[in-house]
Amino acid sequence: MGKINHVEKLTDNRFVNLYHVDATSVHDTPVSYYVASRARSVGELKLKTGKNTPDGVIIYSIYGEQRDKVVLIRQYRYTLGGYIYEFPAGLVEPGEDFRQGAVREMYEETGLKLETLKVDEAYEKPYFTTVGMTDESCATVYGYASGTVSRAAQEDSEEIEVVFADRDEVRRILKEERVAIMCAYMLMHFLNDEEPFAFLK
Repeated sequence: MGKINHVEKLTDNRFVNLYHVDATSVHDTPVSYYVASRARSVGELKLKTGKNTPDGVIIYSIYGEQRDKVVLIRQYRYTLGGYIYEFPAGLVEPGEDFRQGAVREMYEETGLKLETLKVDEAYEKPYFTTVGMTDESCATVYGYASGTVSRAAQEDSEEIEVVFADRDEVRRILKEERVAIMCAYMLMHFLNDEEPFAFLK
């Protein structure tokens, strides 16, 4: 196993920072590695704590009387210089239960009310997003959305369009659009399961 010798924080931003990791590989060669993290200090990095507390939450929700539409957002992302389809999502605030964070984020991004489902821990525990460049992990919350779309609670920095996609639209989106990978995998379930949350049982 590799050995971490020293970690240095390189930036001091609000939501994400860059850290430099000086290490030695299992083959006894020097390693210079960079990690983007939601951690506010070196001591809070997951490589230091060994804990996997969720930085964020992803919301897979179904909408409509027939429960035949999935709630997506089409969001402008500066990393791409364009739009991408995602699930509603956001950061978990300090001391906040991630399920509560999901309800809050759903309202803030879409104006919709989220009724969460109780599921086995294996389906909602935090999993890592892009481990080659970040220690970020996100929990997934499942549920049913209701209400009317509103942009009133969105931040000024956000450019979000709410989309209710049926199976035909989901097929089109997967074929033709940019889609976040975690969202894409869940949309594949949505296409193939008669009951959208059948895989949770």
